[in-house]
Amino acid sequence: MADETNKSVVPGRYRHYKGGEYYVYELGTHSETEELLVAYRPLYGESALWLRPLAMFLEAVEFEGKVQPRFKLISPADGSSL
Repeated sequence: MADETNKSVVPGRYRHYKGGEYYVYELGTHSETEELLVAYRPLYGESALWLRPLAMFLEAVEFEGKVQPRFKLISPADGSSL
């Protein structure tokens, strides 16, 4: 199942449910827990590298009465269409 989940996050530009855009670089593994983490950087303001658990990156959230993905792919790094 983890392999299927990994394929759902590819490098590229993503939009957060609150509107900010981020660039996802790759997945990594936590050294102690082996939890999969997503490495990404905001495309505005500060440019610190952030890590978020994959499960949280992929989860749906309720915002302004609507359930939606926390992050949505808007442009894959390989240039393929969505």
